Amino acid sequence: MSRLDDRRPRIGISASFFHPDPERAVFKGKTLLYLDEAVSHWVASGGAVTYLIPTAPGTGPEIDDWVADLDGLVLQGGSDVCPRTYGEEPLRPEWVGDEIRDCYEIDLLNRFHEAGKPVLGVCRGAQVINVAFGGTLYQDIATQVPGALEHRDWHRYDHNEHEVHIVEGSGLAMLYPGVSTARTNSVHHQAVKDLGNGLTVEARSVADGIVEAVRLEDADDRYVFGVQWHPEWVGDREHLLSPRPILAEFIERARGVASR
Repeated sequence: MSRLDDRRPRIGISASFFHPDPERAVFKGKTLLYLDEAVSHWVASGGAVTYLIPTAPGTGPEIDDWVADLDGLVLQGGSDVCPRTYGEEPLRPEWVGDEIRDCYEIDLLNRFHEAGKPVLGVCRGAQVINVAFGGTLYQDIATQVPGALEHRDWHRYDHNEHEVHIVEGSGLAMLYPGVSTARTNSVHHQAVKDLGNGLTVEARSVADGIVEAVRLEDADDRYVFGVQWHPEWVGDREHLLSPRPILAEFIERARGVASR
């Protein structure tokens, strides 16, 4: 086996943003880009090397150069998607989200997708996928979906859990043979409303039907998949849906890119 054939997949992870804040005690007034350590460790556990993808400066490498060097993209969780990104105005000031990050991540998603490289979205990342393909979101599940579960509990955070139904015959169902219902964590208050073009629903919340997983049905078999829960935060909680098959599928797609 050649050294190239043996190369570990290189996975880029989109950044979360701390925008300039004159009241912040450190890096006053500066933009900070960061990632959740758990995301990097989870992706690396699948045999990949992880990289935080910065925003493009006015000079220097273009984003296409980074896309060319990487084998796949993970869109991590974080701030709300701005309603303006999908053609709505925020219903409340606190739901304005992060429009700057939206533009950055949708651009990354489009470029990786056009290059035929796999994209995996986690929580916010699944919502970004839906919006990038023309879909919309509930700005707030609690006020826009009557009878909905509490999908985000600040105090319980990733220990807030519920049951999801895996759609029979879906790609997700093939990853979990014989599993029709599973338990996941839940840390979101926005969710898919109108489904994006070319996307199919692969899981829903059992109690209220909220979309929990989406996949792109692409004639060219390009991989774009998003889950509303946080697989990277499952840890040793064996009663939750195992994060390993989802990661293994994504990394296998990235290995295919790395071996081209």
